[in-house]
Amino acid sequence: MDFGKVPDDQLNSIDFTLPADPAVNALSLKGQRAVKPLVYMGVPRWGDRSWIGRVYPKGTKEAGHMEQYVKHFNAGELNATHYKIYTPAEIGKWAARAEGRDFKFCPKVPQSISHYSNFNNVFDQTSAFLEGVLAFGDHLGPIFLQVGEAYAPGRRDALFKYLASLPTDLQFFLEVRHPQWFSDKVVYKEMMDTLRSMNVGAVITDTAGRRDCAHMGLPVPKSFVRFVANLLHPTDYVRADAWLERIIQWINQGLEELYFFVHMPEEMYCPELVAYMIDKLNPACDLHLMKPQFIVPAKPTGGMQMGMFD
Repeated sequence: MDFGKVPDDQLNSIDFTLPADPAVNALSLKGQRAVKPLVYMGVPRWGDRSWIGRVYPKGTKEAGHMEQYVKHFNAGELNATHYKIYTPAEIGKWAARAEGRDFKFCPKVPQSISHYSNFNNVFDQTSAFLEGVLAFGDHLGPIFLQVGEAYAPGRRDALFKYLASLPTDLQFFLEVRHPQWFSDKVVYKEMMDTLRSMNVGAVITDTAGRRDCAHMGLPVPKSFVRFVANLLHPTDYVRADAWLERIIQWINQGLEELYFFVHMPEEMYCPELVAYMIDKLNPACDLHLMKPQFIVPAKPTGGMQMGMFD
């Protein structure tokens, strides 16, 4: 993901502090841990060529990436659906690769709907998209709708009307990027209140150059996080530790589901960062998440030297 990317030599000068929880979180999190919080972690692609011989067996072809991926992660951020509407038969082939596993696919709404329609005359496209992803069956996770950086709150009526038209038995999340969604407190509160009324979640995007998108809002007791790391730059671990602290806090306060996806240029070292976080999260929250397994030792990690994740 290039959104919010900055040159590496600027990373040390950025304040990566996560903001305090907004008021809406107190309405969604009831202050008591859920009986069985569900945590899913993954990346946006089935694999990078550099994983072969390091995570995937030597000789793994691109066609075999997905078969290997489900052995190391329990969720996938499915961006392929942003560029094409897939048929149930095509989706069914992906679902079959996860058979017998607690694995969730999180498909992205097609750009023909989210970016090029202003949500006019999209009933047929939406129906075809949903018909396809329903073929994931029990493996279908949240569906996320991303509107572009130019989509300002002044156009919110069309967006909210579209969200209200979606099936209520499916979990949807919304990702917005125009700065005014976050800078205008009245607009932000209206968005959170509207999403809460429709049981729609809010995507949190944590990227270096757009700190406002790490807004931390939870209009529902579920979270969908897109964490954009920087090839294991030291700041990646500082940021990961901050997220671990917040996730533990949310789980103890009643977060029911978390979908956390690590982005990185070419996803080269995504497995290392996911494994790092799971190593800390499992004992802290009494979870039993599987983590990426390495054929050769993982790249050395360098989390915080002091604090709760020593």
